[in-house]
Amino acid sequence: MTRLVTVFGGGGFLGRYVAQALLQRGARVRLVERDPKRAFFVKPQGGLGQTQFIAADVTKRATVERAVQGSDAVVNLVGIMNGDFQAVQVDGARNVAEAARGAGATALVHVSAIGADAGSDIPYARTKSEGEKAVREAFAGATILRPSILFGSEDNFINRFAGLIQSAPAVPIMAAGTKFQPVFVADVAKAVAEAALAPETHGGAVFELGGPEVLTMGELIRRTAAMIGAAPTFLELPDALSGLIASFGFLPGAPITKDQWRMLQHDNVADAGAKGLQAFGVTPTPLGAVAPSWLVRYRRLGRFGAERKAS
Repeated sequence: MTRLVTVFGGGGFLGRYVAQALLQRGARVRLVERDPKRAFFVKPQGGLGQTQFIAADVTKRATVERAVQGSDAVVNLVGIMNGDFQAVQVDGARNVAEAARGAGATALVHVSAIGADAGSDIPYARTKSEGEKAVREAFAGATILRPSILFGSEDNFINRFAGLIQSAPAVPIMAAGTKFQPVFVADVAKAVAEAALAPETHGGAVFELGGPEVLTMGELIRRTAAMIGAAPTFLELPDALSGLIASFGFLPGAPITKDQWRMLQHDNVADAGAKGLQAFGVTPTPLGAVAPSWLVRYRRLGRFGAERKAS
C-alpha cells in the first residue's frame, strides 16, 4: 500500500527536495503551507493523484489536526530565524507531534538544527532544543534530524555570499574563524524520506547531518569567490567591530541581527560520535561537486568566466 506522507513546510527550500525524494520512492505526498500555492510547483514532479496540497499553520492546532488526517507519516520542516520562536519552534512542533500521534501516524520526522541547546540564552537555539523535547514527549518514536547549514541552488547562504562578492571590490568577513559543516540539501532530503518511510529502523533516534568538509567562515567565503572567478579584497573584521554592527540589526537593511551574530560565536559542526547521513545510506556531497553548476550566474562572463583556485 502506498504510504501518505504529510510534509509541513513542503514549499520551502528543504521541503521541495523532501517532496521530490518521497515522490521518487513512490509515496503520496501532502504538502502543507499557510498558503498552499507556495508548494504548487511540486505538482508536476509527481504522478496523477500523487500530490495533495492543504492550508495549515503549525501555531493553530485545529488546522494541524485537519492536515494530518489519514497520514501514515508526518514530517515537520517548519522553523524560523526571526519572530515568535516559542510559538513556532516549541508550541508548533508540539502541535504537529500530538496531531500525528492522534491521527495514528506510524512515523514522525522532526527537523531541528545542529546547535540546539536547552541552556542557550539565544532564543533560536534554546527553542530548537525545547521543540525537540516537546516532540519526544508527544511522539516517543519520532526521528530527530539536526542538519548543519544547508546549501543548494536556492539557498540563502552560498548565494548570499556570491551576490556580495560579485559586486564588491572588498568583502568584509564576520566571525572568520567560526566552523561550519555545510550539507547538501538533497542529501538531507534523502535522509528525511528514508526516516519517514522506515521508522522501524530510524524511529526514536537523533541524527546530526553534516557534509564531508568542515570549513571556517573565511574559507567558505574565499571558496565561493574562487568558484565565481572573483578575487576581491577580504577584510576579516574583529569581533568587537562585528558585534557593534550586529547591535544595529533591528534597523531595516541591516546585514545581521544581534542574535544571528551571537549564533556565529559557536561552531556549527556535528558531534564526533553522532550518527549522520551514512546511517541513511547517503554519501555526503562536497560543496565543490555541485555549487559551480548554479554559481555560474554570478561569474562576470557567465559560463565563459573561468574559476579561480581557492587560496
